[in-house]
Amino acid sequence: MNIFHKTQKKETRRLPMTGKVKKGFRYYCMAVLSLTAIFAMSTTAFAAGDPLTVVNNLSDFIFGFIRAIGLILLGFGIVQVGLSLKSHDPSQRANGFLTLAGGIIIVFAKEILTLITG
Repeated sequence: MNIFHKTQKKETRRLPMTGKVKKGFRYYCMAVLSLTAIFAMSTTAFAAGDPLTVVNNLSDFIFGFIRAIGLILLGFGIVQVGLSLKSHDPSQRANGFLTLAGGIIIVFAKEILTLITG
């Protein structure tokens, strides 16, 4: 019993399109692409009045991102330490504690930098 007929050859043919239809389709595509490019490139950027506020906002965003990465490492370190306690693997336990310590340092990076700089 042959479910898939591998011997059948399918022919593909292009749809008939006259010269005027091709030309119109080209104009339509160019109009859509042009309007998309115009609307995509004409976004208005509103600047804040104080440049120091912009820098502080950017700094808060970057440190928030770094804190999220630190929390992920912290969670991974906890899981790694837990698995090493279950399997009695000292090298995995050491790596888990190092990952845990690194995650804590990364989470509190902003506070550590403010303590250092004053």
